[in-house]
Amino acid sequence: MHEIIKAVILGIVEGITEFLPISSTGHLILVNQFVAFSEPFTKKFDVIIQLGAILSVVVYFRKRLFPMDGGWSSFFQTEAYNIWKKIIVGVIPALIIGALFYKKIVDLLFNPATVAIALVLGGVAIIILERWDKQATIQSIGSLGYSTAFFIGLIQCLSMIPGTSRSAATIIGAMVLGCSRLVAVEFSFFLAIPTIFAATVYSIYKMGLSITGSEIIVLIVGFVVSFFTAWLVVAGFMSFISKRNFKPFGYYRILLGGVILLYFLLQRYNG
Repeated sequence: MHEIIKAVILGIVEGITEFLPISSTGHLILVNQFVAFSEPFTKKFDVIIQLGAILSVVVYFRKRLFPMDGGWSSFFQTEAYNIWKKIIVGVIPALIIGALFYKKIVDLLFNPATVAIALVLGGVAIIILERWDKQATIQSIGSLGYSTAFFIGLIQCLSMIPGTSRSAATIIGAMVLGCSRLVAVEFSFFLAIPTIFAATVYSIYKMGLSITGSEIIVLIVGFVVSFFTAWLVVAGFMSFISKRNFKPFGYYRILLGGVILLYFLLQRYNG
């Protein structure tokens, strides 16, 4: 039962932080200091429950992304087909750069100091962006060009730096490139589907999936909790951005970065 409670807590953390511009990595690093499994299983758990969060996006936007009323033949005449083409263009940079450099980047930069600094810098970037009075020229996914989709995907690669946040990188990048706040968030959600799916499958392949029966139960719990939490967060976030800006997330990132840095400095001092 103790392990199930851990799975619920970590599933909630993943579901809340995966799509908000606040870095799921930063939160899991901090929470894993208090709530974690054995070292090998913790890594597998953190990776696999991401699929639950991704599934929530597919379900929430299913009518936009998979309008199958007329069958597969009519799908290629829909807006969804054009959206998926832009998603594919946008994910290309992450697939290439990730395959070439992701492991080296993680080995070199995956530490509390890097995560804390990335959180703070990302928070400052969000606040500056919200104070920059730039008129959005792209008001719908339909008017989002393929070159813009590609450059958003290129900017997404900054999220390979732990603590940057994939959603923060794509949202900030999209808005800088002229997207409205709504379009930036929607495309960030859409782009997350193949990006995180590919990263998760690759990570599972590299780590292997040798798990016990009890671990399977823990994974299922974490997956389900992550799915439902993320679904609620996605729905709430879409409502939030129609009325508010991203400044609160910027301030929160700066605060969290400071907390992480202070915590690990105290750990080192006391150790």
